[in-house]
Amino acid sequence: MEKPLILVTNDDGITAPGIRNLVEFMNEIGEVIVVAPDSPQSGKGHAITINSTLSFEEVQLEGPQKDFSCSGTPVDCVKMALDKILPRRPDIVVSGINHGANSSINVIYSGTMSAAVEGGVEGLPSIGFSLLDFSWEADFTQAKEYIQNIVRKTLENPMPKGVVLNVNIPKLPKEEIKGVKICKQANAKWEESFDERINPHGKKYYWLSGYFNNMDESEDADETALANGFISIVPVKFDMTAYEYMNTLREVMDFK
Repeated sequence: MEKPLILVTNDDGITAPGIRNLVEFMNEIGEVIVVAPDSPQSGKGHAITINSTLSFEEVQLEGPQKDFSCSGTPVDCVKMALDKILPRRPDIVVSGINHGANSSINVIYSGTMSAAVEGGVEGLPSIGFSLLDFSWEADFTQAKEYIQNIVRKTLENPMPKGVVLNVNIPKLPKEEIKGVKICKQANAKWEESFDERINPHGKKYYWLSGYFNNMDESEDADETALANGFISIVPVKFDMTAYEYMNTLREVMDFK
């Protein structure tokens, strides 16, 4: 049988340890082609490049896969891969492994998840993986078997169109990971502020700061699962329509 074609991307850049580990894991499952940003693109969300040109080039990195470095955002990478690089449509799009969490509201800002969502927009099974460890020396191998099993199960059991998976992994040794839980996105947000500072020329500038406020202690929330040592999987839809409010809105907007 033909091996599945796996498109791997991320937002931390093509040489980041997270994606290099993910590539190694995926090489054991199928034929891998990597199209990833040439520099860090964290927090870019679903941004695309429209006011400047894009470019890509093949780079030689360790492993049997093909690696392409792209000048654009994570979403640009997926678009470029599908239109210009891949020999055929991939069987799955896998994004990550992100250095740091993309649970709860972070899914909105995440370049990692936006790349996966773009795959979903194109009708492809897509998964974003994140490890709750920002360190460049993070140990991604602790979750290797879980990651591979999630990808294999997704390949064997296609998801509904319009659904992608957001997978977050706690910062724990393999033997302390308690398993996997299917979760909802926790009700949480960043309470942000901008620290005002003065540069040597006397001009004001601002540095984003704040803290993460989790307002959701329900058992099926992703933040709860992660806090209790479980890998969380949240099925994410990119159709943002609030269907439950449509009828009420029709009544409210019933102009005579």
